[in-house]
Amino acid sequence: MTYKQGSLLAPGGGRAAAAGAAATGPSSAAREARGRWARLGRHRRPLLLLAVCALLTQMAFAMVTTAVEQTPTIDEPVYVGTAVVYVREHSLRFNPEHPPLGKLIIAAGTVFAHPHLAPGFQGDQGQLGRRLLYESGNDPWRVMVWARLPVMVVTLLFGLVVFGFARDLLGSGGGLAALALYAFSPDLITNGSLATLDVPAAGFVVTAAWMLWRARRRPLVYLPLAGVAAGAAVATKMSTLPAVPVLLALAAWSCWHACGNTAPRARRATRSMGAAVGVALILVGVVWAVYLAVDPLLRWTPPANLPAVHGLRALLIDWLPFPDAYLDGMRIQFGFENATWRGYLFGRLYSGSLWYYLPAALLVKTPLGMLALWLGGVLAMGAVPRLRAAVPYVLLLPAVLLAAAMQGSRDLGVRYALFVPVFLAVAAACVVALRRRWAYAVTAGLVLCVAVSSLRTYPYYLPYSNEAFGGPAQTRLRLHDSNVDWGQDLGRLADRLRERYPDNRDVWLVYKGSGVPAWYGIHGHDPLKVPPSRVHGLLVVSDTSIAKAQGRLAQLIHGSRAIDDVGHSVTIFRRP
Repeated sequence: MTYKQGSLLAPGGGRAAAAGAAATGPSSAAREARGRWARLGRHRRPLLLLAVCALLTQMAFAMVTTAVEQTPTIDEPVYVGTAVVYVREHSLRFNPEHPPLGKLIIAAGTVFAHPHLAPGFQGDQGQLGRRLLYESGNDPWRVMVWARLPVMVVTLLFGLVVFGFARDLLGSGGGLAALALYAFSPDLITNGSLATLDVPAAGFVVTAAWMLWRARRRPLVYLPLAGVAAGAAVATKMSTLPAVPVLLALAAWSCWHACGNTAPRARRATRSMGAAVGVALILVGVVWAVYLAVDPLLRWTPPANLPAVHGLRALLIDWLPFPDAYLDGMRIQFGFENATWRGYLFGRLYSGSLWYYLPAALLVKTPLGMLALWLGGVLAMGAVPRLRAAVPYVLLLPAVLLAAAMQGSRDLGVRYALFVPVFLAVAAACVVALRRRWAYAVTAGLVLCVAVSSLRTYPYYLPYSNEAFGGPAQTRLRLHDSNVDWGQDLGRLADRLRERYPDNRDVWLVYKGSGVPAWYGIHGHDPLKVPPSRVHGLLVVSDTSIAKAQGRLAQLIHGSRAIDDVGHSVTIFRRP
């Protein structure tokens, strides 16, 4: 038998050909693969920008379309009325229990609405809001949309902060995962679409934390920015004050790290202490600047019946180097904490507060996929060595703020813990740091579950609860107040009565909110002012009032039949 040279059957030729193929094949495939990745790499930045814009556009659409349909919630008229007085009269006399910065953000929108308000109003702040929206010839729909718009803008900007923070820790993939959790969070969409203070306060705290993390490399650039952000948080809500000692400690630690191991310990300690003092001085300066922006003369008269404060609280007030208006606002807040409030959790109506209320409420109102990623992200931060240094910046701050909020006396909503979904969006993205295929797949799948759960509740984000607790239609059975019914559906109620019950021009109404029903065409009578035997026809009750129903109202509801639901926050009964 003969062999042809170079044939596959030839002993030497077959081996040589195979060796040649082995030598050329993989290198060619590798070159093709590298070419594909190179082409993809050239488009990575535009694709990343497109993904970020898509997520923020989705959030903006959800907030805007929700805002234009919701009537004023209970707190909003106070903030909006105060914002108008800030701009026109430069007076601090209204709403002193909250610092001015959040209301100045709201004022950036109200100036474009040009609302009418006679100067020198002498009523209380609740009456001020009613006067502005319903008694001065203004269109409350238009005023509220303009007032809410700046809060929506800063909510989107804080989404970029969350993205940037997570990207610094984890790269672009982690940044997108964190931004997705932020953008699809029902609680952040809800509060970001309202003219309130909770999202700005939480956003400034996470911004300060991000700046302190970056200060580990460039302290001279980022420590002053951290001081500005921390001061903005304190100038927005006093509930952020417990974060200040942590932020100052992190400022010192970031400076210590930036000095490097080669510097003498005494010099590192001196610089670290100087960094903390510098951040504190900038923080105080920002608070003073905000008050001076409202009233350059700082004219302030303490309100009548200012609560007396004793003990450690009084010592804290005496030591804080803030304007008198700020300190008196703290006294008012401490007065609120000394009062007894009524709460509602899992069907139980109680007086006082429960220490576990906020964790329980977060469990109900957070998407299940988000809860799973929160847990996974926290574990990943402890398991991955390179992420352990970020634990104080990402986890310690929300833990301290949550612990402080859990001591409060007002069990009124998860908005008191809104910093939790903001910070834990960054922590949750840390699952991708495990660098396993299953970690990427699980993260993507859970983010998709969060998106689906969020989109399914549209446009009723305020009464959201996750699927394990029955969804938005069942939230009223577990929670109340700003978790479910904050007075936001008065306009929807008017439309429902006009469309489905046109023959019932007069209704029996128990409405919990700041709106004026008559302005929206609802002519309701109070069923609690007449004997139950006279109440017939449509009985309309806010779900928070149902949760708290006792005595005559409980009797009226018991003898009625539920026939309709408005926005998962108002129930319509028919009473024979």
